[in-house]
Amino acid sequence: MTGERYVRRFSRTERAVHWVHASAFLVLLGSGLVLYLPSLATEIGRRPLVKDVHLFTALAWAIALLAVVALGDRRGLRDTTRELDVFDADDRRWLRGGGVPQGRFNAGQKLNARLSALGLAVLYATGLALLLAGRGLPQGPLHTLTTVAVCGLLSGHVFMAVLNPATRHALRGMTFGDVDRNWAKHHHPLWVAAVDREATVRRSDLEVDDGP
Repeated sequence: MTGERYVRRFSRTERAVHWVHASAFLVLLGSGLVLYLPSLATEIGRRPLVKDVHLFTALAWAIALLAVVALGDRRGLRDTTRELDVFDADDRRWLRGGGVPQGRFNAGQKLNARLSALGLAVLYATGLALLLAGRGLPQGPLHTLTTVAVCGLLSGHVFMAVLNPATRHALRGMTFGDVDRNWAKHHHPLWVAAVDREATVRRSDLEVDDGP
């Protein structure tokens, strides 16, 4: 493992969850803007169709996530959730610019994941409430304000993953599953060290099993 150029960062299940979220949110955002902005609604027309796209995308989003969880690596998802959930003193120091070595996820990524999950949960709950109330979607103050907040988080996420030279290599991890070892050692040294230790233990166990 230590001699390989790339180190595995995300499983296929984790990548599937990420891209299901991303694709569904973009469709919901686009259709929601048409429903919310009169100028777009007039330009595009066919509001009932756009509303159906909005609603069925929300439903497909939930179904797709359940399918990925049911058919994918649930243990890996639980491990990832636990890693994101841990927020300790080192993470707080990192947020204050302390330069503390980080694990698989740095404090900024953990915070972004928590806020994004909260925002998406609020969007789903308020969207369902609006639907049950029989109102046009997404005409609700909390639904709209949460959309703006999530878009802010998304903008920062896209900037770090696509535009920022220091961190955009991370996008490879969410597309191909692995990242450059030297990049990972610079940004997530504790995680790389843990991966190498685990690989060493597995190799030792295999050598024992294959021994005389």
